[in-house]
Amino acid sequence: MANVLDIKRRIRSVTNTRQITKAMKMVSAAKLRRAQERALAARPYAKMLTNVLKSLVSRAEIYDPETGEAKHPLLATRREQNVLVLVVTGDKGLAGAFNSNIMKAAFRFITSKDDKNVDIEAVGKKGRDLFRRRYPVTAAGEARRAPVQVVGEYAALLSKLEFQPVADIAEDVLERYTRGDIDSVYIVYNEFKSVIAQRLVVEQILPITQIGERSIAAAEEITEEQRERAAGAAKTAGVSVHEVDTGEMDRRAATFGTAQVDYIYEQPAAELFQTLLPKYIAIQMYHAMLESVAAEHAARMTAMESATSNATEMIDRLTLTMNRARQASITKEIIEIVSGAAAAAG
Repeated sequence: MANVLDIKRRIRSVTNTRQITKAMKMVSAAKLRRAQERALAARPYAKMLTNVLKSLVSRAEIYDPETGEAKHPLLATRREQNVLVLVVTGDKGLAGAFNSNIMKAAFRFITSKDDKNVDIEAVGKKGRDLFRRRYPVTAAGEARRAPVQVVGEYAALLSKLEFQPVADIAEDVLERYTRGDIDSVYIVYNEFKSVIAQRLVVEQILPITQIGERSIAAAEEITEEQRERAAGAAKTAGVSVHEVDTGEMDRRAATFGTAQVDYIYEQPAAELFQTLLPKYIAIQMYHAMLESVAAEHAARMTAMESATSNATEMIDRLTLTMNRARQASITKEIIEIVSGAAAAAG
């Protein structure tokens, strides 16, 4: 059995660790609130943009009346041979199974496309590091080195997420799709509605099958155990477990551009449609990354709550062990004194 001094040092070390994990939980809770606000702030714009595009569809010929083929290249559907997958992970660890679950979902999806060429663009340091170890990295313009390869890395994008860098990524992706270098584009991320309402999603963003309708290729809900842990962490951190009620905001956004009147556009409807459709893809990617950032903070908050609880339990066990060691030491000393006294009396 360890001596009392060693156990005291261990208790002091675990206590310091508990203070750190408790502070990290509160920091993640504060960042989560801000991330939720940013994700909600982007929803009205996305909804209004979708409604404008729907309105333009009825006023512009987006399909050739003779052949039925789409006039806009982003609506064109081709035989899927070259696939681009954007995988959104975190930049940091200490978030439980957040990053590993996303990577597992990405690997499962990539494996399902084993008869196709797959290009990977990694958003986040954790995904970048793992993909680098598993697949070759190919720079733009180089010949393909393997059926599955990494063609893009965005390591520090999520630490201070802004729309313009995401729009630049979307522009590059759209150029490749327009040239025919890739036939479809998917994004793998953690969809976040609230602390207890999350799921891993593989969403197809190109080609556009129907404006305003999401195309989910795969989805995985969180388990009941994960939901309970997240709810417990949210309660102690003062974070609501309910999805924010945005019904009124959504209703106002849903009426934008949908009135049965003949809108007068400054540009021709077809030209306006051609200009806005790429923005529609960019806002989809941006919103997915916003939700992934919020989900990462929620996962870190939950992980730090579990670490704090484990530290408390360890301190209790060590305290009990220390008391037993102290009692054994005292008992030993008493026995030695009694034995010495008996020997002297004899």
